[in-house]
Amino acid sequence: MLSRHLQNLGYAYGDFAAHDSMWEMADKTKDDVLARMALVPRTLEARGLDATPAVRAKIAQAGDMAAAGILDIILREEVGHVAIGNHWYNWICDDRGLVPIATFAMLVVKYSAPVLRGPFNLPARRAAGFSEEELLVLQGINNT
Repeated sequence: MLSRHLQNLGYAYGDFAAHDSMWEMADKTKDDVLARMALVPRTLEARGLDATPAVRAKIAQAGDMAAAGILDIILREEVGHVAIGNHWYNWICDDRGLVPIATFAMLVVKYSAPVLRGPFNLPARRAAGFSEEELLVLQGINNT
């Protein structure tokens, strides 16, 4: 969808600079499925849940409703991707007898994952399976 839309605008995928953080993390975690599930879908893909609404709003404000519609579809699909990562991350933690929140914090440090900053798309993160406790930790709210 994006490639086709870019072509309609006279561009091609790859014409613009982009970061490759997700691919770098996928490589870093290639030998540890727990780290992969924690840090690719639950961290980097989940950032898409947070960032897409603001990007979509800017694109819509600029008048590109076709691109805004594409971002709506991508956001809906990203919720599913993150939900799958959440499912398997929690399943692996349970299987290994690990506490998910504490384990996640350890993996973030071990693999030098990016520090997450808001604003957070809490409804999308909830739909993707993040627990309320995780969302409080994410926001830096101590619930004890």
